[in-house]
Parts: sequence; C-alpha cells; structure tokens
Amino acid sequence: MAMAPDMLFNLRNNFYLGAYQAAINNSDVPNLSEDDAIERDCLVYRSYIALGSYQLVINEVDSSAATPLQAVKLLALYLFSPDNKESTISSIREWLGDAAIGNNPILRLIAGTIFMHEQDYHEALKYTNDGRTMELYALNVHIFLKMNRSDCAEKQLRVMQQIDEDHTLTQLATAWVNLAVGGSKVQEAYLIFQDFSEKYQMTSLILNGKAVCCMHMGNFDEAESFLLEALNKDAKDQETLANLVVCCLHLGKHSARFLSQLKLSDPEHMLVKQGLSAEESFDRAIQTVG
Repeated sequence: MAMAPDMLFNLRNNFYLGAYQAAINNSDVPNLSEDDAIERDCLVYRSYIALGSYQLVINEVDSSAATPLQAVKLLALYLFSPDNKESTISSIREWLGDAAIGNNPILRLIAGTIFMHEQDYHEALKYTNDGRTMELYALNVHIFLKMNRSDCAEKQLRVMQQIDEDHTLTQLATAWVNLAVGGSKVQEAYLIFQDFSEKYQMTSLILNGKAVCCMHMGNFDEAESFLLEALNKDAKDQETLANLVVCCLHLGKHSARFLSQLKLSDPEHMLVKQGLSAEESFDRAIQTVG
C-alpha cells in the first residue's frame, strides 16, 4: 500500500533550515488531521519566535489551546523578558510532572530548549534523552556537543541515521558532529551545507554553516563573504555577527562594528561580555555552532 504523502514536509524543512518567513508564508496546508493541524501551528509559532515576534505568539495562543501550543507559548514568554524566566521554568517543571501531559514530545522539546538556554545541560537531557522524535534526537546531539561530549553526540547521530539517514535533521546533525570531530570531517560538513544550498532556499543558517566550515579550514576570506551574505538576510542574527567578529579578528580587520551590533542584539553574548583574543574567540565561537 502506498504511503500517504507527508503534508507538512516542506513546512518542517523550511523551519529546520531557518527559512522562517517561508514557513509562515506557506503554512496554509489544506485537509490536515487535528494532530497535523496542531503540529503545523506549532511550527508557525516557533517560526515567529525564531524571528523575534514573541508578543504575537503570547497574544494568539490562549488558555484553551492544545498542550504543544501552550508549551510553545511558554518558550515565547521565556524569551520575551528576563522577568518571565523564573515563572516559565516553574510552569514547565510543573507540566513535566503532570502524568497526563508530561510525556508530550513538544513539551519535552521546549523544556530541553529552555534548559539549554539556561546552560543547564544535564537538566535539559533529563527531558530530551528518551528521544522518540527526530527533533528530540537532534536536540540531544546539540546538547552533547555543547557539553563537549562528541562521543555521546555520535551515538545519538547513529540512532538518527538508523531511523532516516536522509532526513534534514540527520544531515544537519551529521554536519554538527563532523565540525566537532574536525580534521577531514570538516570538508564533509561543508558538502552537507553546500547540498542544502543547492536544494533549498539559502538561509542564514546554511550560510553560517558554510562559513564555520571555511573558518575551520582556514579560509577566512571565503567565510567572510558567506557571513556578509547572511548579514544581508538578517542584520540582527547573533550567530552571523559573532562569526563575523571572529572572522575579522583572523583577517586583521576591525570587528568593532559587528561587536556593537552583537551587543545590541545580545548583551549577554560571550564575545560581548569577555575581551577575548582572536584565538580564544575562534575556539569559543566554533563550539557554539549548530
């Protein structure tokens, strides 16, 4: 029997690769089941969050919405204001302890995302480590790399490869792990991002991926060109600005303008808070990729 087409494939793919506005613009998918409609709405609201439109999500998701949407609203509240952090973390712990909803994969994904923002990686893994969805597996890979545990990240990646080697998230996670491993694997990571750029809409995420691979290989001029292209797409993207600061330091160029933009975008960013040498900045920046 032929499998039913995946109605949300393009929407998911746009979201995974950072084409957030495209995800929003092309979200009107007809004839969805109730569960698919909820997933669609979650992806749309998460795209708005990625674009910084926290208030829109807070306003539109009301108390009668399904659990996954309520979880997404919590993420918007958490990111909207530092004043909300304590209450949102308290709420998410309470919901995770509720037998009726505690195992919801979107709730666990949001919990992992929030605790990763808090840099409480062990707490994040407590809720994400069971996996069960490709997004949770990919988040685990990301968390393990943040912890400098590329061995654990590789184990999670193997699970993803067994489920679907060609899945966009499997390919992204492969690139992240290859960058962490370094050496000849960096070229393989570059080819993954190059493949994305040929198949799909070019995004800041893809351009930053290519740029970081170039930086690993010592090609800072090429990296700079990718990053300036990414900056044209989103002048406030913290990843792009941080990578440009590092790139300029290695090229012997002034990085103050990009550092000032980064400070406006994220006053808490490690490159803003610490006066780092070029080498230290590079080492730290490449740890944040993904």
